[in-house]
Amino acid sequence: MRASDGDRDKVASVLREHYAQGRLTTEEFDDRLEQLYTSKTYGELATLTSDLPEVDLRSLPETPSRAPQRAAGAAGATPADKGMRSAWAVWAMASGINWMIWLIVGVTSGLDFPYPWPLWVMGPWGVVLLMSTLTQGAKPWKGSEKS
Repeated sequence: MRASDGDRDKVASVLREHYAQGRLTTEEFDDRLEQLYTSKTYGELATLTSDLPEVDLRSLPETPSRAPQRAAGAAGATPADKGMRSAWAVWAMASGINWMIWLIVGVTSGLDFPYPWPLWVMGPWGVVLLMSTLTQGAKPWKGSEKS
């Protein structure tokens, strides 16, 4: 019979508990977690805990589903969102510094402002960031599909 994400989460809780109690080494725990998230059936899940004291999975509390959080965005930003925010922050800071340099040069040269060269720095970079931001929702990151 096929296992659900909730079943995998329950077994992960059992493995964490056994790890916390010292029944599993760090390497064993990591190996079992890798196997856990590739398991598809109850039988595969059962083999991960077969050498450990028995725990009834039905007696464990139900883990909350993560699907509504992803849809609503309530759980916080994904790594992709954080990366885009960081990229925009760097772009804004670099653009601001370039405009300040341009302004200082213009003021110190007797209000004879030079060509607005900061546009050539912030323009192409901003277009690339904008396109990345707009297409980010269409293509999920490889790493964000695992959770």
